[in-house]
Amino acid sequence: MTVPYAEVIGDPIAHSKSPLIHGFWLAKLGLAGEYGKTHVRGPELEDFLATRRTDGSWRGCNVTVPHKQAVMPFVDRIDPVAAKIGAVNTIVATGDGLVGHNTDAAGFLEPLRGLLAEPHYYRMARIMGAGGAAKAVAHALAGEGFTIVIAARNPDQAAALCAEIDGVDTHVATLDSFGAPLDFDWGDRSGVLDLFVNATSLGMIGSPPLAVDFSNVPPDAVVYDIVYAPLETALLGEARKRGLRAVDGLDMLIGQAAEAFCLFFGQPAPRTYDAELRALLTA
Repeated sequence: MTVPYAEVIGDPIAHSKSPLIHGFWLAKLGLAGEYGKTHVRGPELEDFLATRRTDGSWRGCNVTVPHKQAVMPFVDRIDPVAAKIGAVNTIVATGDGLVGHNTDAAGFLEPLRGLLAEPHYYRMARIMGAGGAAKAVAHALAGEGFTIVIAARNPDQAAALCAEIDGVDTHVATLDSFGAPLDFDWGDRSGVLDLFVNATSLGMIGSPPLAVDFSNVPPDAVVYDIVYAPLETALLGEARKRGLRAVDGLDMLIGQAAEAFCLFFGQPAPRTYDAELRALLTA
């Protein structure tokens, strides 16, 4: 019997840490299964999925840039969360065909669950970016009752994302505005949950840092950077120096992978080994 397998697809794909994560969990659980990575270019997507859907051992794939929207016409059904976000990062092979999911939103929220379980009279999130990752973050936080500010280089793109979000107040800003000093008295923020999120690629290895003047970051804010290479971005380093709570990109990476792992292999990821996994990922 052929071993069940899943994979991650993208263009490029060599950098992906998903095979290490899923392989680690498969080994810890002693499950018969494999997880690999496959370089798939945009024009190849339709044929790739048509071929994979005929393979009875294929459990599905994670989808990374730049294919999270491009794959959507080639699945049979889209989960409501993915449809709302407008992006698919996980495709699962089922008896009823291929189903597109988005695990980014749940993965993003995972390290915040303790805070979100607490009562707040007001929640506000400042999200840097308006791309695919920012969409998942914004929709996830809207579901948790946050007022949301979307800051992007292009304010029209920020406004378009704000228009997609229902049920909460949204505001548009530019990235540049967060790099300039802010003369503002934050006053008493007790009872307020402030979140500052970098959902851009700024700060990633090979990219310039996200330019932030910390006068724009409320006192006691949680600073969350979804970049995980490097793990300690300039944004997080500055936040820690100022005594702010910092959440790094590995938390989201592992969280979204755990959601996908269960969909692929039918068992929860063994999260008691997270410290060991993080050590492997940062070695």
